[in-house]
Amino acid sequence: MGRIIFPIMALALAIIACCSPCSPPLIQPVSPATVILNVYFTDMTRYEVGTEPYEIQVTRSVPAPLSLAEATLTQLFLGPTEAEKSQGLSVILSGTTGYSKLTIENGITRVYLTGTCASQGSTYTIANLIFANLKQFPEIVWIKIYDQNGETETPVGQSDSIPFCLEP
Repeated sequence: MGRIIFPIMALALAIIACCSPCSPPLIQPVSPATVILNVYFTDMTRYEVGTEPYEIQVTRSVPAPLSLAEATLTQLFLGPTEAEKSQGLSVILSGTTGYSKLTIENGITRVYLTGTCASQGSTYTIANLIFANLKQFPEIVWIKIYDQNGETETPVGQSDSIPFCLEP
């Protein structure tokens, strides 16, 4: 009797499999991976009374980028959120509007600014914020910032450099 039941069960399962409606494959929604970035902005209260450090770190959750340094710089130029502004945080742009290119090679990072940069006599500029944001990455040893014309004070060598327009 056991020999008869097995083939009947197999046949029944085959019929059920063939006759039951096919259900679509289960699709799992895929969310892009995110990373938490540390982004530094100027604490205007500290800056106005001369209490260093002027830069305050906030965190941002963003889709995982190819370059953490580039993502951090992008977040810097996006500026503080409304909540961060209400805490006195700001970004001192020094006439710049963003950056067009960032390269990292042999420990030297080159940042090419857009917009017409000008320190307006200040010793604290967008360069301070760029340094604070990019020096957190171990692969970045030196930072060379270029103005909208592609110029910086010390384009060659192992040293930091800012463009003339950001000098006081």
